[in-house]
Amino acid sequence: MSDIDAKTVQQLRKMTGAGMMDCKKALVECEGDIEKAVDHLRKTGLAKAAKRMGREVNEGRIHQYIHPGAKLGVLLEVNCETDFVARTDEFIGFCNDVAMHIAAEDPLAVSVEQLDKNLIEKEKEIYKEQAKATGKPDNVIEKIVEGKMKKFYDETVLLRQPFVKDPDKSISDILNEIIAKLGENIQINRFARFKIGE
Repeated sequence: MSDIDAKTVQQLRKMTGAGMMDCKKALVECEGDIEKAVDHLRKTGLAKAAKRMGREVNEGRIHQYIHPGAKLGVLLEVNCETDFVARTDEFIGFCNDVAMHIAAEDPLAVSVEQLDKNLIEKEKEIYKEQAKATGKPDNVIEKIVEGKMKKFYDETVLLRQPFVKDPDKSISDILNEIIAKLGENIQINRFARFKIGE
C-alpha cells in the first residue's frame, strides 16, 4: 500500500470526491492506474448508493433557482436523511444543479411513476397509430411503440434526462454519485417550474 504516493491519492480524490482511504484502496487494487481507479470508485460508490436507497429521508431542503432576468424560476424539494447533510455545500450544489437543469429542460415529472397516466396512454395511442400506418406486423408495431415510449420518457422524465452540464450522465447518475459521496439516501421529491406568461 505504501508504493502509492500521496500526490496520486490526492489527484484521485479531486477527480472523484471520494475519501482518502477509499482512494488509496482503489489505487492499490488497480495497481496505481488512476483511470481504472476512477471506474472502480464509481462502481463501488453506486453499489453503496443502491444499499442506501431504502433508508428514510425526513430531512432536506426546498431550493430555489431564479434564472438571470427573473422570468423563469424553479422550486425544488430534495430530501436526505440528516439535517447535517442538508446543510453541506455538496448537497446545496446538487440541489442548485438539478434546479438549473429543470429550468433549462422543463421535465414533466421526477419519475415515470409520477407522470400522468392519461398522458402516457395518449402518447402510446399516437405512437401506435403512427406505427400502424407503416403497415408493419403487430409484433413490430409493439417494438416501435416501446422504443418511442422509451424516448418520450428520456425526454420528459427528470431522472432520465441527460444532465445539461454533462450530457453523458443522466440526472439519475448525478443523484447516485451524490448518494455515494455523502453516504446518505437522497431523493428528488418534487418541483415546480414557473415561467412568466405560462
